[in-house]
Amino acid sequence: MSSIRALITLTGIACFALVALLLLDYRVPAAIAKFIASTAFIAIAVRSGAWGSMYGRLILLGLALSWFGDMFLIGQSRVAFLSGLVAFLLAHLAYVSAFINHGYHRGWIWAAVLPITAVAIAVFTWLEPHTPAGLLYPVRAYIVVISLMVIFAIGTRGRGGSLLIVSGAALFFLSDLSVAALRLVQTDYPTYVLGLPFYYAGQVCLALSSSQSRSH
Repeated sequence: MSSIRALITLTGIACFALVALLLLDYRVPAAIAKFIASTAFIAIAVRSGAWGSMYGRLILLGLALSWFGDMFLIGQSRVAFLSGLVAFLLAHLAYVSAFINHGYHRGWIWAAVLPITAVAIAVFTWLEPHTPAGLLYPVRAYIVVISLMVIFAIGTRGRGGSLLIVSGAALFFLSDLSVAALRLVQTDYPTYVLGLPFYYAGQVCLALSSSQSRSH
């Protein structure tokens, strides 16, 4: 348990360093900080016993795909952004699979569908005017998948799912909005100041949830 706490602390310190280094425009040290933070959340899942259940292994797959997405997004080109988008889309699909494997309650699913769909439509309406034609369909697919991730995360609550699952999915969703605002809308405000802490907190929650799975 102490090693897990140490890894969580390491993730937090590396995330804080990443935000500070990006604000100072120190790109290479920032990339190193991102590598450390993203590697740490994979280590948290492993130390939490992710290999011990199918749910945990699917969460670990999602974390690994997220790691690749993080590395791709270090680049500033459209190819790097698209590669990161695909990696994270696959990560979200892995998380959806994990939540389905965990078990979910249809009543909780249906209760989540309407509000999450409304948010997804609002997000797409916001992003569409700023999205290049070549990225329009990947962005649409991404919004659908992240919405499904949050819906099924909420659904697990009806089958004894930990709040860590819902918290992780919701924080990841919010972090994706910050990336979209920065890369597509190109806001003047550095949205990663909030987005990166949301992202790493969400990934840590999902990594820790692998220790509480009911699946085998």
